[in-house]
Amino acid sequence: MSLPTALSERTLERLVTALGLEVAEQVPLSAGHLTVLRAPLVDKVVTVSLAVPPIGLDSHMIFAFTPPESAVPHFTLDAVASADYHAMHLDLIPRAELATHLAYLDACFLPLTEPLERAWRLDGLSPAAVGPRQRAMMSPWMLVCRATEAAFAGLDPTVDTYLDHWLALLGGGVPPVDGDLAARDAANRANLFDPDVDPVWAQVRRLLGEEQAERVRKELLA
Repeated sequence: MSLPTALSERTLERLVTALGLEVAEQVPLSAGHLTVLRAPLVDKVVTVSLAVPPIGLDSHMIFAFTPPESAVPHFTLDAVASADYHAMHLDLIPRAELATHLAYLDACFLPLTEPLERAWRLDGLSPAAVGPRQRAMMSPWMLVCRATEAAFAGLDPTVDTYLDHWLALLGGGVPPVDGDLAARDAANRANLFDPDVDPVWAQVRRLLGEEQAERVRKELLA
């Protein structure tokens, strides 16, 4: 079992146990599968697993979406192995503008500062090529990196810390924020999963074809 597969499965098992998730839909893809899980505390959890052995690709994405009216951030983990390197994208996606909601920022993200700094001190970790336009849809505490096999394995505690913190926020709530949370989230997700913003969708289309790639994208948007 690859490191990304093991990490993804372990993380999903923790989510299933903590939230009582049940599979609502499972869609086979030409190079993997899309799964939608639901539970009362979340809107849904979407997982996408893609494996293409001839090119050495093993990719697993988990996106836990909080309800439209909730200010609790979304949780995301993307764990990837390719022929040349491992990669990870780990973050809590803000549901409010951080610059104008300091109490929200402090509660949701400040505790992740030390774990993030500790992760970047691992030997074999380097920043992924993600530009500022794409970063603007995420949080400043996003960990997006390329890694050696050993460095990727060393990120397990970081993933656990982010997930523990997210589960605590989900159960305990966050400071109040103003504005139309559902409308902001819909607009942010439209940008976050826009093929013109994230070039990974071009690769997904090559692997799955236009129809299946769009099926995955629409599930993340809905």
